[in-house]
Amino acid sequence: MPFTLYMLALAVFAQGTSEFMLSGLIPDIAADLQVSIPAAGALTSAFAAGMVVGAPLMALVSRRWPRRRALLVFLIAFLLVHVVGAVTTDFGVLLATRVVAALANAGFLAVALATAAAMAAPGATGRATSVLLGGTTLACIVGVPAGAVLGQEWGWRSAFWAVAAVSVPAVIAIMASVPGGPAGAGAGARGAGGELRALRRPRLLVALLLGALVNGATFCTFTYLAPLVTGVTGFGAAGVPVVLALFGLGSFVGVTAGGRLADRRPRPLLAIGGAALLVGWVVFALTAGNAVATVVLVLVQGTLSFAVGSTLIAQVLYAAVEAPTLGGGFATAALNVGAAAGPWWGGVALAAGFGYRAPLWVSALLVAVALAVGGAAEGVRVHRRAAGGPAETPAPTR
Repeated sequence: MPFTLYMLALAVFAQGTSEFMLSGLIPDIAADLQVSIPAAGALTSAFAAGMVVGAPLMALVSRRWPRRRALLVFLIAFLLVHVVGAVTTDFGVLLATRVVAALANAGFLAVALATAAAMAAPGATGRATSVLLGGTTLACIVGVPAGAVLGQEWGWRSAFWAVAAVSVPAVIAIMASVPGGPAGAGAGARGAGGELRALRRPRLLVALLLGALVNGATFCTFTYLAPLVTGVTGFGAAGVPVVLALFGLGSFVGVTAGGRLADRRPRPLLAIGGAALLVGWVVFALTAGNAVATVVLVLVQGTLSFAVGSTLIAQVLYAAVEAPTLGGGFATAALNVGAAAGPWWGGVALAAGFGYRAPLWVSALLVAVALAVGGAAEGVRVHRRAAGGPAETPAPTR
């Protein structure tokens, strides 16, 4: 993989750290800016909303920009709003920086996905995608805990400064080595209307829906993992960071392994990995009171979730060859819809009084729906092929 791709992953690492680090900084931000904890929590919601809306919107805006320009505009904007966030004393300004940061993050990731696919060797889109998304998983393992430590030692503003600083090497690398072709350039690239029509293909829409469902299942449990392991498994508060780190480690392993297989045998990976993921959530829900089972399943489910999820994103990029940047934008939006909806559904189950195991059952249900949808779509594809009707070109399987 080209060195530039790893620099793009570094930027994604900084952006993932920014997205998730607030979970450990909210109390300090609330106290410093003299707002309530729920009000400070709106910073997280604002970022999520900005990602969902911004991914397709920013992809559409930047589709005719040179890739280098698009990546630099989004990344420098992301960097600068973190500087503003680090120095402001006004909560309204901080809230606005989170929205702008999310828009910039969404636009950068959409273009970066298209750039990674363009820079990869033929048939290696899945591996390139895994390198890029590896930045997000490393953010869970390293970036978020580091942000929490910085916040405890030097205040929450130091975490914002750190995110800005980590973004600088990526800016330099993009300026030096990313080709200047249009962001939307690619095999068969067309006008905005043509790209939007290309995105209506059933295969691509199914992949987007499956990505949202699987990511919803992942973040449904991840969001409520701390109360689960303390309230059900019986770990103390000191064990929570270890469990979260295990989940992050599993996610990194899953993205890496998925990248190796997504280009060669995507259908077996999705079918077998999806079925194993469903079984894992059910077993986790049944055995969450056992410490050994919890530790093992946190690692296993993190691995399976991100192996299946990253493979689905690769399938989106293969299916969206005529709309590379908009395909990346809609993939980013689908992931964030899942990341927002999954925890909401888990919260509904908790509020209904079903206990801390409820998010695990919700995760299992979401994966079961994904398997049903994927199975139905595969059945339609096989039927069309058997009947001699038109069938969409499958992803590379070599």
